[in-house]
Amino acid sequence: MNQTRLGYLYGFGAYLIWGFFPVYLKLLRPAGPVEILAHRIVWSVLFVALVLAAMRNVGFLRALARRPRALAGIVAAAVLIAVNWTVYIYGVNSDRVVETALGYFINPLVVVLLGVFVLRERLRPAQWVALGVGALAVAVLTVDYGRLPYLALTLAFSFAGYGLVKKQLGLPAAEGFFVESAVLALPALAYLGWLASRGTATFGHVSAGHTVLLMLAGAVTAVPLLLFAGAANRLPLSGLGLLQYLAPVLQLGCGVLVFHEPLPPARLAGFALVWVALMIFTADLLRQGRRNRIAARSMEPVAATP
Repeated sequence: MNQTRLGYLYGFGAYLIWGFFPVYLKLLRPAGPVEILAHRIVWSVLFVALVLAAMRNVGFLRALARRPRALAGIVAAAVLIAVNWTVYIYGVNSDRVVETALGYFINPLVVVLLGVFVLRERLRPAQWVALGVGALAVAVLTVDYGRLPYLALTLAFSFAGYGLVKKQLGLPAAEGFFVESAVLALPALAYLGWLASRGTATFGHVSAGHTVLLMLAGAVTAVPLLLFAGAANRLPLSGLGLLQYLAPVLQLGCGVLVFHEPLPPARLAGFALVWVALMIFTADLLRQGRRNRIAARSMEPVAATP
């Protein structure tokens, strides 16, 4: 199969799983957000350990132990993804799927913002316009909610920060995710042990199906990440950038159509402004990618004529 086509299949698979993730999380109730998070961490470590063992790739741990700065970065990434997961699980199980979807719509704009303030990148005019429209959208949504959409903003900033740290670390997907999960595993196990000692754990006490679903949290978490890594290795940035909107569109659909959450006109107007900002951002990304390809072709050496 063509590698680009395979990349799109991997990407669609990853974003479809992420898009319908709220449905899976709803099935884990009555487990609370922190209990779900703890199971997600513990079973992720076990699942990815099996994947790495099957790949016979465990030597990276020794190399990583000699890089203390990388270890510090992994701890920072682990904390950021734990915050992101906790807020997302809380949002879904408190019937705020629409607001969590907003967070992932805003995320690309926050990535650009971090590029300016952290990496000192210079933005093109269209990117500044997109950020301005995004800020206006947040203002409209703040008026509609009567408060800042803090769940959405926390999700957007924590995931953007996680992506920034991961980019600087440059670790392969499976290996990096394993170490991040391992950092969180001891606190997660301690919390699950504390719940069991108090008799308030749901694992093994609700139904066999509920127990299996909690155990599958590791696979449901790791598989889309591995699919995404496969897509990222095969697709141009523009193709990957367009795919990233699939997950929040599906999450929004789940919130409105499946869970019947309200989407009043003012809130819809705020979302519409976010979509306008994303269209400006995406159009600029595609235009810049085309310019870069033209520039690269113009610099290719011309074959000598015999």
